[in-house]
Amino acid sequence: MHTTASEVDADTQRVIALTEELLAECDPAKVDSFTFRGAQFDKGLAWISFPAGYGGLGVRPGLQREVDRRVRAAGAPGGESKLFFGLFLVAPTIVTHGSEWAKQRFLRPMFTGEEVWCQLFSEPGAGSDLASLATRAERDGEEWVVNGQKVWNTLAHLADFGMLVTRTDPETPKHKGMTYFAVDMHQPGVEVRPLRQITGEAEFNEVYLTDARIPDSYRIGAVGEGWGVSLTTLANERTSIGGGGGGGGGPKRGAGAIAEAVRIWNDEATTQSPARKDQLMKGWVDAEVLRLTNLRAVAAARSGNPGPEGSIAKLALAINHQKIYELCMNLLGARALDGFDFTFRRPTDVGLEGVPGASRHMFLRARANSIEGGTSEIMRNILGERILGLPGEPRVDKTLPWSQVPR
Repeated sequence: MHTTASEVDADTQRVIALTEELLAECDPAKVDSFTFRGAQFDKGLAWISFPAGYGGLGVRPGLQREVDRRVRAAGAPGGESKLFFGLFLVAPTIVTHGSEWAKQRFLRPMFTGEEVWCQLFSEPGAGSDLASLATRAERDGEEWVVNGQKVWNTLAHLADFGMLVTRTDPETPKHKGMTYFAVDMHQPGVEVRPLRQITGEAEFNEVYLTDARIPDSYRIGAVGEGWGVSLTTLANERTSIGGGGGGGGGPKRGAGAIAEAVRIWNDEATTQSPARKDQLMKGWVDAEVLRLTNLRAVAAARSGNPGPEGSIAKLALAINHQKIYELCMNLLGARALDGFDFTFRRPTDVGLEGVPGASRHMFLRARANSIEGGTSEIMRNILGERILGLPGEPRVDKTLPWSQVPR
């Protein structure tokens, strides 16, 4: 439906009025974060593109920036990084595919931060090819009994709930017999084991499910339709990662990784050769192209769920991050080795862009950018097939029952 200028103005005025009403009724300087964010949800200002009653107003998503700007100026805390999965991946999935009970049960505490979420998708034998997953869920009355292993589960050690994709019908083709659940990470039968990374952190985990019982009310979407539900989660993940701004993809020009490279060039570089300057300028251009691409995608979005265009930003960010932080290391020369703990314990002052030493940490952390949220190889397949319309790769197992596919 075409939106007229007067309707746009009415939506904007309504959002501003509700935001001011929120701040007048619930001063973020006088209440805790849970209370303020709960009041924000109740006003429909959590995810304003969501329908009314689910933390939204049913208006265009671009107006969320107006809300966020005003509440931040009033002193409201931003969403913690550990809420990323809930705010940007789970919420759009549940509001699109979840039952009425699931929406009422999960969305509000997800936004307030009272319940933290993680993602239980990849398995040792099903990473890039998620549809090959083998974790089984078998129905037992009004419950499902789940057995299997997941891996590379970011923040699973801190999570209260997980997004879980399972195999419920092994006799259908692999994309057809999957079902999506919410799972309580504290319940019996769920074991989380941290995995140490090259950066010294242990933000990734492996998760074992052993006779874990999940109520059918925790199912998101229809039985056997987990692949379609998963695509909603993955599309939002790729858009969120690609638009995160680390490679210049955020709304501020020259921010993120490229800002660190420019700072090092000006303040710490051991060499400023013409070749290095050319690399710096190429990095700046690539970061700016990514930023503008993201802004264009946001301006074009008229619904809460993105299309495959998010794969462009996700792929570009992975490439940009790795190139820019490699340039940072080359500019620092031997100084790049200073102050780094080679026992791979994460230093307390490293890891945030703009913090001294961050580029050393991010050089290592950027290796994960081409894997998490879908590998760069998979992103290229998506771009080729879904955006450019190129023929798909041969898939000899696409129509076979999952039980007959060699693994």
